[in-house]
Amino acid sequence: MAPLRNGSYRNHCPACLCSKHVDIGPGDRASPCRGMMRAERVEHRGGKGLMLVHRCIVCGFARPNRIADDPGQGDDIDALMSGAG
Repeated sequence: MAPLRNGSYRNHCPACLCSKHVDIGPGDRASPCRGMMRAERVEHRGGKGLMLVHRCIVCGFARPNRIADDPGQGDDIDALMSGAG
């Protein structure tokens, strides 16, 4: 995926908010699971702001990820509220 204007990267689809379970630790690509990670909820974490919590539908692994709020490239806010709230 192309970088966002703020220099970070999104690890999930901006429309459906799904991701793929590829990491054990952030960025290591060491998970053999490869299951679909669905957005489960939105949390606010001090210092990081809004986090989208994904849970793997295959193994149950959960991980928080920052939402992408870059103007014009941000995550679908309606999907955040209806699909993960």
